[in-house]
This record gives sequence, C-alpha cells and structure tokens, in this order.
Amino acid sequence: MTSKKIGTLAPMETLSMTDRVENILRDYFTENKFKPGDALPNELDMAKELNVSRNVVREALSRLRMLGMIEARPRKGMIMAQPDLFTGMEKVLNPFILGQNSLNEIFELRLIMEMGISEFLFARKTDQDLTALEAIVANQKDPVLASKEEEVAFHGKLYEMTGNETFKRFQTLLMPIFDHVFTEYSNKKTFVETSNPVTHYDLFLFLKNGTPDEFRKGMQRHLAVYFPVTETS
Repeated sequence: MTSKKIGTLAPMETLSMTDRVENILRDYFTENKFKPGDALPNELDMAKELNVSRNVVREALSRLRMLGMIEARPRKGMIMAQPDLFTGMEKVLNPFILGQNSLNEIFELRLIMEMGISEFLFARKTDQDLTALEAIVANQKDPVLASKEEEVAFHGKLYEMTGNETFKRFQTLLMPIFDHVFTEYSNKKTFVETSNPVTHYDLFLFLKNGTPDEFRKGMQRHLAVYFPVTETS
C-alpha cells in the first residue's frame, strides 16, 4: 500500500466490529431520544442484543465516553452525558499541525462571526460595557493600526458583551489560530490596503451612538484588511 492511499476512507463493509457497534449505538441513542442523565443498558445486555463480545461493546462505549457523550456514575452505571462541544476541537486546533488553507478558513470563520455580531451587541450592551470598551480604545497606541494584544482586547470585549458563553469560549479556542495568522500577516506585511479604514474607535462610536446596520458595515470595513470583503448595501 502506497502512502497516498493511507488517508482514503474505508468502505462501510471494511469497518471493524467496534466501528459498527459504535455507529449502531449512536443510532440507537438518537432513535430512542436518550437525554442527558438517562441510564444505558448494561454492557452484557448490549453484547447479547448485538451478538458481539462484551469487549467490543466496552471499546465502543469507551470511544463515546471520550467524546463526552456518555459517562460512568457510581451505582448508576453508564448514563448519557451533556457533551462538551469543544472537547475534540481543543485537541486539534493547533496552528502547527493544520495546513495553511485550514488556518485561513478558520480565521475567516472568525471574520464571519464578527460581521454577524451587531444585533446581539446592540441588544445586550450596557453603559458599563461601553465604558470598558472606551478605555481599551483610549489605551491603543496607534489609533489606526492595532497591535495583536490590542486586537485581542477589543474584539474579546465584544465577544464578552454578547453574553453568549459558547461564543466567548469559541473565541478563546480560536486564539492560537488568530495569533498565528496575525503574526504571519504582520511579518509578511500582507494586510490588504483599504481606503478609509474603520478603526476600533470608529466601531466604538458606532456601537455607542449608531445603529446595528452602521456597526455591521463598519465591522466589514474594519476586517477587510485581512481578506477583501465586499460591502453589502
């Protein structure tokens, strides 16, 4: 077998018995609408029902437990769990093991999210938030070109202002990617030149005195230094 064929997907008929049992259990949990806290049948019963060894069932369950789908509870056995959405992502979002295309696309995902953040900010902003954001802007050394740390501080505050814990955690999760891509752009000086760039201070003013649409368009222009973004009407 050549190295080029190693990464190809295996046909269904060549899946291992553990793979098949794992897939069957996933379907079983879905079809029977298992919810977090629901008890699972014991390993022996599942093995008999599936006509496989108990070790195969145990290995399949171990995989599901690693994904956070199930967990063991004292005196209760295995139960359905509330999976952590980012458990797997935290292990692979390493800029040094991802290809450049993946890095750019993940970075673009951050841009997409921030261009859609406007309505949430206007619905949930407080005077205290605006005061904190203004202080971040006031401490920025260059009013036009922010440093990496200043970018993180300003945009991190915006994420916080949404009040969405998953959104905030995702921003933290993307930090190594942002750090790597930002550094690459800075070192290679490949920022896209734009006319009338929108600064952090401009965005602050849009958020304080403007409208969600003004802020959204301003964010598009602000982020266009990374990738050309066509402004919508």
